[in-house]
Amino acid sequence: MPYRLGRLIDHIGLRVNDYPAARAIWLALFEALGLGDAVEEDPDEGLNLDELYIGPARAGGPVSRGLHICLQASNREAVQRAHAAALAAGARNNGAPGLRSYHEGYYAAFLLDAEGNNIEIKYDEQATARTAGFIEVTP
Repeated sequence: MPYRLGRLIDHIGLRVNDYPAARAIWLALFEALGLGDAVEEDPDEGLNLDELYIGPARAGGPVSRGLHICLQASNREAVQRAHAAALAAGARNNGAPGLRSYHEGYYAAFLLDAEGNNIEIKYDEQATARTAGFIEVTP
């Protein structure tokens, strides 16, 4: 996977109290979105996918709570599939799949993990690829 210079966010790390529960939810989401093969897992650090890290909280360290993270889906069916998979893996519903009033064609679903992080899965029919300004670097 190429690394793109020029993007605003380099990586996001979530630290959780119940890593097995978080792992089940996030793996279900990634798998349902067709990204299961791209997930890397380190037994000590946790999951890594496209610079999103989910791992166990370090002893005495902070836990990531109350964050909002939005994952892109390729179509409405992928939103539905990911929402259902995460619910089956232990996430809590925070908004069933459907059109939102943000703007026309904004189709999303929302879930809460055990730490109260709000996970959005979105397909935006108005979105276009944003590649201007990115430089791909092959490691």
